[in-house]
Amino acid sequence: MTIGRPRRPQPDRRQLGQILLEMGAVQPGDLLKALALRNRQDVRLGDILLTNGWVTEADLMAALARQSHAAVIDLLAEPPDPRLIDTLGPELCLKEAMVPWRRIGGVTLIATARPEHFTRLAADLPPDYGPYRMALAPERDVHGALLARRQTALIRRAEVKVDPDRSCRTHNEKLAARLVLAVTAVSVAGLILAPVAVFAVLFLWAMVTLYATMGLKLVAWIAEMTAQRRARAGAAQRALRPAPMRRLPIISIMVPLYKERDIATRLVERLSRLNWPRELLDILLVVEQTDRTTREALSGATLPRWMRVVTVPAGPIQTKPRALNYALNFCRGSVIGVYDAEDMPEPEQLHIVARRFAESPPEVACLQGILDYYNPRTNWLARCFTIEYAAWFRAMLPGLARLGLVVPLGGTTLFFRRGPLEDLGGWDAHNVTEDADLGIRLARAGYRTELIPAVTHEEANCRAVPWVKQRSRWLKGYAMTWAVHMRDPARLWRDLGPKRFFGVQILILGALSQYLLAPLLWTCWLILFGIWHPISAIMSEGLENWLLFTFVLTEIINITVGAWAVRGKDHRHLIPWVPTLNLYFPLGALAGWKAIYEVITKPFYWDKTVHGVFDGVHHMSAPALRPDLATEMPPPGPPPRTPLAPLID
Repeated sequence: MTIGRPRRPQPDRRQLGQILLEMGAVQPGDLLKALALRNRQDVRLGDILLTNGWVTEADLMAALARQSHAAVIDLLAEPPDPRLIDTLGPELCLKEAMVPWRRIGGVTLIATARPEHFTRLAADLPPDYGPYRMALAPERDVHGALLARRQTALIRRAEVKVDPDRSCRTHNEKLAARLVLAVTAVSVAGLILAPVAVFAVLFLWAMVTLYATMGLKLVAWIAEMTAQRRARAGAAQRALRPAPMRRLPIISIMVPLYKERDIATRLVERLSRLNWPRELLDILLVVEQTDRTTREALSGATLPRWMRVVTVPAGPIQTKPRALNYALNFCRGSVIGVYDAEDMPEPEQLHIVARRFAESPPEVACLQGILDYYNPRTNWLARCFTIEYAAWFRAMLPGLARLGLVVPLGGTTLFFRRGPLEDLGGWDAHNVTEDADLGIRLARAGYRTELIPAVTHEEANCRAVPWVKQRSRWLKGYAMTWAVHMRDPARLWRDLGPKRFFGVQILILGALSQYLLAPLLWTCWLILFGIWHPISAIMSEGLENWLLFTFVLTEIINITVGAWAVRGKDHRHLIPWVPTLNLYFPLGALAGWKAIYEVITKPFYWDKTVHGVFDGVHHMSAPALRPDLATEMPPPGPPPRTPLAPLID
């Protein structure tokens, strides 16, 4: 496509660093350090200089203007024409840090914060723009101008990014209510008219799902345990230090916050421990517009330049995935990460992420880290929660990945290649278990998720009522995720294949069934103690022995996997507590029935988990940095702290 260009003066062909030196805007030594860093990093020279405080924003913009021979526009004082924005779309403008400003004298002026990318972008400009000319503006001003004009369009798009047939926003509440009421009515009538038959059917399904879930757990654990043994056996043959990466990527990390009065300051401290070059670190604290609590807490905090606040406009729903979709527009990195408010990641975590992505094929689109807890000694509930999570993240999920099955993602310590994430539409804004849903959508699109040995510590939910609320939200999301993907079972079968299809059924439908039917299975202990039960009439001595064998085998598997998962030095003190999980799981049954009730009454309600009850900072020291993962060229001293975001990408 050829577009006419007006005559204009030729740009200054000198390098940006040379111009800054001639202006006296940067010290020669600082420029040399910045150039050395740029050779190893996928980042612009201006970002390095700004992040480390080696140049001012005003001087950098002046040098860029001289280099490109373009004017600097004040987009906030003179806002852009919204009709020109709509032609490109606000999402594309945010991603490329550019905004079509105005048409003056038949020429369309396009402001950009990344002049080096303008030639590439200009090739795809709409023909309606006619002749165009580049102008400059700081990235913060580009964002501000776009939000002032098209914030509503951005948030509405964030709510509907996922295709309708893959989203639970098309959930029919009335139909779901009628279905549940019908099943309930039939069950009650059956219990009255034929109690033995109803109990037998429910009991049979409970036992089938029990065997399926326990079998999958056992196979996944064996797969992971075997893989770890092989890895240890071959460790001596591998180099102690991997080859250095050619170029380190920019990593954007989104941290959704909601009503976090007491955690904001600690969060900044924890994330500051990440050992990653600051010019390559882009942390977005995602806050709801209606959340005065967190906004006031952050307003009193001093944020480093590589950390910024993104405010999510109010809307008809208020969920974590909606906030993530909106904030994704403002991310600068090619790798996108997600942490929770209470997270304390180990310092070397981002090096593990970057190296694994660099060494993995493109179909590995997601990396899931290990979640652990920094307060396992708080009380019995915290101990059980820690054991359960250890079994899930150190045995079950790695085993599923090694078996080639679908990995239901955790909600934090997640890292994505940006391209596949955007191609899939990000997160389903209406799904309260958006992580598990995204894991299935990744698998259906042909992508893989891998587990990485990167640990994030967070706060274990150590109070019963908040625990039930949190677990009910997860189970509600599981139920809605299963319903969405089973709208077309044949298509799901084709997308996943038989093995992964049945894996999803066991993981989601099997887990839901076990939570909901657990009380029914508990009543079977009556039979073992000789007390009458509705199915006693069909229960022979052989069936009683089989029932006893099943329950004992289940306990052996649970105890074995749980003890293996906490065998490490940090949690081996929990091994004696593993058998007490029998007293912990009844809470899950309460959560399961609460989840079913909310599927009918408030399917998109996000039952907030309160954080900051236990302060892990004062009870757990930051882990030491592994020397084999350290940056070969560590960043210079700490950058100046400022409440402003980076202005140039």
